[in-house]
Amino acid sequence: MSMRAARWILPILLLTLSACGFQMRGIADLKFHTLYLKGPTISISKPFKRSLAVNGVKVVSAADEADLLLEILSETQEQRILSLSGRGLVREYELFYTVNFRLRDPSSDVWGDVQTIKNRREITYDDSQLLAKQLEQERLYNDMKDDAVRELLRRLMVARPDKSKPRAADLRSLDETAGDTLE
Repeated sequence: MSMRAARWILPILLLTLSACGFQMRGIADLKFHTLYLKGPTISISKPFKRSLAVNGVKVVSAADEADLLLEILSETQEQRILSLSGRGLVREYELFYTVNFRLRDPSSDVWGDVQTIKNRREITYDDSQLLAKQLEQERLYNDMKDDAVRELLRRLMVARPDKSKPRAADLRSLDETAGDTLE
């Protein structure tokens, strides 16, 4: 009887999951194959590079080899008091995680506008549970960083480098060789 029930439960479960719109995270549809990262190494650099590798994008060490350039400008973590108790003790904090970056097509010398990814969470606070609240705060910051990596990938999905135009570095090298032949 249990095997018979298991045969029915699994298909019903799968049908229910597909009917509700559940979809596993798949590979991002990125329109480039190489990326040059410029700027400081930040806390999400390693998971971001891992996500790029999973999606078939190679991080290159030279800007002239890249299909797209990404400059990380800054990363900040903030904590603000959200509410106080009647005795003036902190009851809640507001946590912020922000990453600023900009993109550039290799065929252009001009960087795009600065883009910001900002995540916010609230956390209750209690002095008597200091260690637990520190661990919870760390977990919330890690969740915000994971969200930032996914958001950065979503924004890169929109980026479409113009492959019909030569890269700016290629044009400069052509100008230099043309200048050498004229002399």
